[in-house]
Amino acid sequence: MVGLLSSFLLMIGSAFAFEPFKIKDIRVEGIQRTEAGTVFSYLPVKVGDTMNDEKAATAIKTLFATGFFKDVRLEIDGSVLVVVLEERPAIASLEFNGLKSFKAEDLKKSLREVGLAESRIFDRAVVERAEQELKRQYLALGYYAVQVTTTITPLERNRVGISFAVAEGDVAKIKQINIIGAEAVKESELRDLMVLRTPGLLTWYTKNDQYSKQKLSGDLETLRSHYLDQGFLEFKVESTQVSISPDKQDIYITINLNEGERYTISSVKLAGQLLLPEEELTKLVILKPGEVFSREKVTQTTKAISERFGNEGYAFANVNAAPELDKANRRVAFTVFIDPGRRVYVRRINVTGNTRTRDEVVRREMRQTEAAWYDGEKINKSRTRVDRLGYFEEVTVETPPVAGTTDQVDMEVKVKEKPTGNIMLGAGFSSAEKFTVSGSVQQQNLFGSGKHVGVQVSTSKSNKVYSLSTTDPYFTVDGISQGFDVYYRKTDSSTLAVGAFGSKSLGGGGRWGFPIAEEDYLNLGLSFDRTTLTVDTNSPTRYQTYVSRFGATGNTLLTSLGWQKDGRDSLLFTTMGIFRKATLELSLPGSTATYVRASYQHQHFIPLDRKFTLAFNGEVALAKAYGNKELPFFKNYYAGGIGSVRGFDSGSLGPRDSVNGEAIGGDKRLIGNVELLFPVPGMGRDNSMRLSAFLDAGNVWGYDSKFSLGSMRYSGGMALSWNSPVGPLKFSFANPFNKTAEDKVQRLQFQMGSVF
Repeated sequence: MVGLLSSFLLMIGSAFAFEPFKIKDIRVEGIQRTEAGTVFSYLPVKVGDTMNDEKAATAIKTLFATGFFKDVRLEIDGSVLVVVLEERPAIASLEFNGLKSFKAEDLKKSLREVGLAESRIFDRAVVERAEQELKRQYLALGYYAVQVTTTITPLERNRVGISFAVAEGDVAKIKQINIIGAEAVKESELRDLMVLRTPGLLTWYTKNDQYSKQKLSGDLETLRSHYLDQGFLEFKVESTQVSISPDKQDIYITINLNEGERYTISSVKLAGQLLLPEEELTKLVILKPGEVFSREKVTQTTKAISERFGNEGYAFANVNAAPELDKANRRVAFTVFIDPGRRVYVRRINVTGNTRTRDEVVRREMRQTEAAWYDGEKINKSRTRVDRLGYFEEVTVETPPVAGTTDQVDMEVKVKEKPTGNIMLGAGFSSAEKFTVSGSVQQQNLFGSGKHVGVQVSTSKSNKVYSLSTTDPYFTVDGISQGFDVYYRKTDSSTLAVGAFGSKSLGGGGRWGFPIAEEDYLNLGLSFDRTTLTVDTNSPTRYQTYVSRFGATGNTLLTSLGWQKDGRDSLLFTTMGIFRKATLELSLPGSTATYVRASYQHQHFIPLDRKFTLAFNGEVALAKAYGNKELPFFKNYYAGGIGSVRGFDSGSLGPRDSVNGEAIGGDKRLIGNVELLFPVPGMGRDNSMRLSAFLDAGNVWGYDSKFSLGSMRYSGGMALSWNSPVGPLKFSFANPFNKTAEDKVQRLQFQMGSVF
């Protein structure tokens, strides 16, 4: 009776005190899964302590706080403290029903972060948080009508099963975007600048018709930048409203703008410590009096001046353009203040993160040197060159000041390694090659040395290639590269729109590259090739005649010389820059066939504005035999199809066999392309897909004819380039302008490839 009475007093609180007693023992009752030692570790009292009402209240509070127990009672049995516990049930299982947009494993991982997982202690408050987390995950994808029903089922051995029934509903789409206050700029033009948009042809892929707070913030900044670049110096976004329809399927976005007045530039002057000739700095100022104000030009001006001082060692030059508004006349004057600071030099270059790649592989790409004046341009080039190696996921360069000095910095090159060895299988299909299977084993950074080794296998009905190649990009410390190749090729042109023949080639050779400028390279090669030809009665007469005269098997000792200059801003979606390439191939005396082949290509990309790029491409190629020999027909040039003159079947242009009318190629080729590149309407600023309108011209001429613009073939049409998740794709639809009866037309053409 005394024990029960004491237990009751302890349960109702410390207001009913009891006589303190010394604890001789502690007994735990009611636990099934929890170890007694775990309970003892949380108890704030132990054997030998004096128990009182304050410690009792603390003990109960502490055990409840663990979250393990549904009920906690303290009882006294003489001098023994009895802890009576009722455990919370454990979560035996988590189930999800109705999932379509998520995998159950992914949701379990996210719920684990909020405290809900199998084998953990059941807590209704945690379950409620988990339910809210599920809804948040769906709301992030635009499922605003989602409903989540939670069912908790008691199981044997004090366990529960939790089931989430999800009714996803449909994704809410943006029904309407209203821009209020736009007068100087058309509302449709502003909507085109935004990433968010109403459903369109391609929004199933871009998901840009689904509302996102982050995307809206980005769009508002885009609108702000556009107005500031148009001279609206006082532009601001007054408010934005986002509402959803009662059925939670349609979203309406309203943006209220205040354009303000358009300002023009009245004057621009330089002030501060110029240090460099004022005439030189003035050339960097692209803001001109009388022009409409543009924030972009202000930013470009301050950046150009800052970078110019950085190239002279002033790493911390501070350049600010301060505006002076004349609101009455809507004019603004700018004073560009220049504070170059102290001239600094780079004390030490540190490379970190290269756990596999040797230090020298990174350091040899450095254009900035230690103990030299800081040069911003050289530092940027250094980072770019390291990034172009392809060995690292990420390359960052920082220049922290050296502690205790005012004129020194360290150059910290931080890299993050990525796997450089790979085994790849590939498959592709094109309108010319049909189905293609390929495979390769490559190691681009052998043992961290920067050397390349590769084995390639490529098969199709018309072309099979088996090759082995090695390259040492720094055969010498000056950056001269050296490489070797061996190969076996088998060609069957009967599946193409050209004269039928077969060939088997076995060869190999060496090549060397010589850097002559930052973007210029000379290439030299020497190789040997043994080719065996196969012709039959269906082959063009010229092919049969060549084999009869020179034999089916020929040996060629070939030397090549090339020059390349690449100043493009991107290899995949170029918007500006120039690319030039010249090559010369010479079959040396002693070869079965002695000949020379020369070609030149020039590309020029001109940005018209943020959306449109005008691209020019020109190619000319010549080949000629010497020493009373004949140019091998398999070294002929061909034209037609993607890469030359679209709208004509691949390789079908030029001279034809007099008997069967098949294209046999020629020794002269001229190609010209003009293309207007622009983003796909409805894709916003997504650069993975681009449209173009083009005009193509070109042809191939035979041995007995000269270049003739009158015999050129012309075509025009539209093309689509898409860097899709399955690989790069190219589509074109072209209409030939001056086809003849012999020409083979193929208006719709495509190429696609995939690596998996």
